[in-house]
Amino acid sequence: MNQVKAFLKRKNIEISAKRYFVDALGAMAQGLFCSLLIGTILRTIGQQAGAAFLADIGSYAMAVSGPAMAVAIGYALKADPMVLFSLAAVGWSANAEGGAGGPLAVLVVAIIAAECGKAVSKETKVDLLVTPGVTILVGVALAKLIAPPIGIAASAFGNLIDSATKMQPFLMGIVVSVLVGIALTLPISSAAICAALGLTGLAGGAAVAGCCAQMVGFAVISFRENRWGGLISQGIGTSMLQMGNIVRNPRIWIAPIVTSAITGPIATCLFKLEMNGAPINSGMGTCGLCGPIGVWTGWMSPDEAALAKGAQAISPTALHWIGLALICIVLPAVIAPLINALCRRLGWVKDGDMKLER
Repeated sequence: MNQVKAFLKRKNIEISAKRYFVDALGAMAQGLFCSLLIGTILRTIGQQAGAAFLADIGSYAMAVSGPAMAVAIGYALKADPMVLFSLAAVGWSANAEGGAGGPLAVLVVAIIAAECGKAVSKETKVDLLVTPGVTILVGVALAKLIAPPIGIAASAFGNLIDSATKMQPFLMGIVVSVLVGIALTLPISSAAICAALGLTGLAGGAAVAGCCAQMVGFAVISFRENRWGGLISQGIGTSMLQMGNIVRNPRIWIAPIVTSAITGPIATCLFKLEMNGAPINSGMGTCGLCGPIGVWTGWMSPDEAALAKGAQAISPTALHWIGLALICIVLPAVIAPLINALCRRLGWVKDGDMKLER
């Protein structure tokens, strides 16, 4: 047993929830961002502007989302170069075999393939053949074996959430908005979760509302401590910056969470806000304005995951734009400070509790 532990340590193979469900998941979201998400944005802009070359660039970027995710995961797992480069083939196969649940299949398959590759890396005199051979053989074999059922399960769960939100838009608007919003602020990736589940439609709209409530909410209620730098870094960066402060005083989280519980059902019941762009956008919030941009791209050119659920391209009306602005920016910026003021009056939140620089 001690020999096994020593071997794993020497190979930097750390079997832990943090390594696999925080580091790897977060890296997967970055891989998606740098391929599928930016590609979708470029393609939509190209299509709407009549710029075929820009649409082509976007399509090329979207096509390599599987390899991008797998390589990003390998980087998070501190894979050796030979393993890292070999993961491109693994990511492509897992994403293709996983179908609508491709991102989740890539996560599982790439982790196993990367760790197997790391285990044999530099252990033989023919490392040039062994390391990529083991990584690709293990990864592609697993992709053929387990990616389809993983994809089916992820897609089914995402469809269940979508159907439940359609049947119970008020209740599920609250549940989805709050849970995805909380995931965005926690040191895990809400974007990767939404991508893995293919979260689009009304459920995607509720997720956008929850994420925006967290980011805009924290940005505004902490303005007295963090001023303009904090407003920008949290409002279009990430509310995860407040995680350390939340650990010290969890009550500072009340205002953003309650705000998400309010804006979620407003999005689903009043404005019927649907996020039919790339599912990753559902978990991005106002990070780089990807949440609102995802809604816009979904209006113009729905993602494949949304099309599979019956989504259609629409010409947005003034009501669509007003609803988007209210849900993503205006309501969180108004509601969160009001709730936080009550928390301050009760003595639950004090000056300095949300200071980012200590």
